[in-house]
Amino acid sequence: MTEQITGAQSLVRSLEAAGVDTVFGIPGGAILPLYDPLMDSSRLRHILVRHEQGAGHAAEGYATATGRVGVCMATSGPGATNLVTPIADAYMDSVPIVAVTGQVPSASIGTDAFQEADIRGITMPITKHNYLVTDPAEIPRTIAEAFHIASTGRPGPVLVDVSKDALQAATSFDWPTSVDLRGYRPVARPHAKQVREAARLIVESRRPVLYVGGGVLKSRAWAELRTLAELTGLPVVTTLMARGAFPDSHRQHLGMPGMHGTVGAVTALQKADLLISLGARFDDRVTGKLSSFAPGAKVVHADIDPAEISKNRVADVPIVGDCREVIADLVVAIQAEHHAGRTGDYEAWWSQIDLWRTTYPLGYERPSDGSLAPQYVIERLGKIAGPEALYVAGVGQHQMWAAQFISYENPNTWLNSGGLGTMGYAVPAAMGAKAGRPEATVWAIDGDGCFQMTNQELATCAINDIPIKVAIINNGSLGMVRQWQTLFYNQRYSNTDLGGAGRGAGRTVERIPDFVKLAEAYGCIGLRCETAEDVDATIEKAMEINDRPVVVDFTVHQDAMVWPMVPAGTSNDEIQIARDMAPRWDGDE
Repeated sequence: MTEQITGAQSLVRSLEAAGVDTVFGIPGGAILPLYDPLMDSSRLRHILVRHEQGAGHAAEGYATATGRVGVCMATSGPGATNLVTPIADAYMDSVPIVAVTGQVPSASIGTDAFQEADIRGITMPITKHNYLVTDPAEIPRTIAEAFHIASTGRPGPVLVDVSKDALQAATSFDWPTSVDLRGYRPVARPHAKQVREAARLIVESRRPVLYVGGGVLKSRAWAELRTLAELTGLPVVTTLMARGAFPDSHRQHLGMPGMHGTVGAVTALQKADLLISLGARFDDRVTGKLSSFAPGAKVVHADIDPAEISKNRVADVPIVGDCREVIADLVVAIQAEHHAGRTGDYEAWWSQIDLWRTTYPLGYERPSDGSLAPQYVIERLGKIAGPEALYVAGVGQHQMWAAQFISYENPNTWLNSGGLGTMGYAVPAAMGAKAGRPEATVWAIDGDGCFQMTNQELATCAINDIPIKVAIINNGSLGMVRQWQTLFYNQRYSNTDLGGAGRGAGRTVERIPDFVKLAEAYGCIGLRCETAEDVDATIEKAMEINDRPVVVDFTVHQDAMVWPMVPAGTSNDEIQIARDMAPRWDGDE
C-alpha cells in the first residue's frame, strides 16, 4: 500500500529530492502546515529571517555564491508580496531561486480572504514561470519542474504558490525521474555557421573588443573565456555583472564599461569596429545613449536567451547558445582561421588603448579637510581581505567604488544588485552567501542608506552563527542621489541627508543611528573608523573576528564623487573624468 503523507510532507521531501540543503523563510498562517514537517527533516536547514525581503535576497546570495538554486519561503498575502522585490531582482540579474509561498485555502481564492494576494498574477512579469498548486498530488512534479526551469537556459526565479488545503490534504509522494516540459527547450549548442562567421570577423577586424556580460559567469565559462582572449589577443571588458569572469590583473583586461566604467573600457567599446558580446544584453548603463553607442562597430551577439539578441542593438552575427559552448566552439573556429594563415593585426589598436589606460587611470582625490576618502577604505579592504574573499554590495556610490577599486581575480566573488539596483540587498545577500560557503570570508560593502533597509538580518546572522562582515560606507546621506543633485540640480539637496555621520563642507553631523551601538544590540561586534591612519588596523581587527558578525562604521567624506561618469541619457563619447574632462580619440573615425 502506498504511504499516505500530507502535502506539506510531500513538499519537504520534494525539496530534499531537489538537493536543497538551506531554506530562508518566515512562517505565517497559510504556510504553517509546511513548517511542522520541516522540524523532522535532517537534510534541510531552515534559517528564520526577520523580513521576507531578507529571505529572498539571502536566496539570491546563496545561489550566486554556490552556483546552486537558492530557496526562500513565505506565507500568503504580505509575506508573499514582501518577496516581490528580491524576485524582481533575481529576474533582472538571472539568479536561479525558487520561492515557495503559502496561499489561502483553494475554496477561498478570489474572495479577498484574510491575507490573500494573487501572488502568481503579481509576479508573472518577473518570474521565468510560476505555479499555483491546489492538488497535493501535483507537488513533487511542480517542485521538480520549478528547479529545472530556474537552473537551466537563462537562469531566473520561479514561484510556487501552494494553497493551505493542499498542504494539509493526504497524498502520496512520487518524485519524477525526469522533467519534460513541452515548449521549453533552451538551446545550448550554437549554430556552427554563425560561429565561423564570428571567427572570420574577428581576424578581419582591426579594433575588436570582447564585451563580456554576466552570462559568462552563469555558464561557468571563465576558463574558456581566458583561452579565447589569450588566443586572439583581444581586449576584454567585463560588465558590472561579469566582474571576476576575467582577472583584473590580466594585461588584456580594460576594466568595467558603462556609466561609471574605466575610460579605457568605455572608449574602446565606443571606438571599436567589432564587438563580440558574450552573455551581455546591451543595457542602458553600458550603452549610454543607444543611438550613439559604438557607431562604427559590427556586432557578434551570443546569448542563451534569444529574446536578448537584437533587442537593443541589432546583431550582425546572432548566436543563440550557452556561453560556455559558444566560446569553446569559437576557440576552435579561431584556431582554424590561424591555421589557414588568417590572424588579426591589433597592434595599432593596442597602442591607442594603452594610451587611454595610462592617460586616464582610475583614481580619486583625498579630501582636503582630512576626512576619510571612501575609495581608500574600499581599496584597502580589497587588498587586506584579498581576492579569495566574497564582496557583496547593494546599489549606489559604494557599489561603484567596490566595482572599481577592488581587484577581482576569481569568478563569483562579486555579488551585487545590478539590473534592479535594490537598496538593502547587501546584508541579506551576504548572509546567504556565507550560509552557502561558510569557509569563505564574506564582506558586505554597504551604504548607510542601504544598510538601514535590511540591517535587521544581522540578528539572523548572530543567532544562526553566520559571521559576515559589514563595511558601512557612512557619508550621512543617500550618496549617489546627492551626487546627482550636486551635478544636475544646483546643489539643492532635497531629502538626501540621513542625519548620519558624514563629514564635509565644514560640518560634522550627529550620528543617528549609532551603527556601533546598533551592531552590539544585534549581537555583533561594532567598530568605528574615522581616519585614514586607522583603516588598515580596523579592517585587520575585523578580519580576526570569526565567531560572530562584525560591523564597521567607516565615517567618510560626504562630498566624494564616483568618477568617471557618463551622465544619464548622454553618449559615451561624453564620459567625464571629473566634471568636464573627456578623453581624446587619436585614431580614424
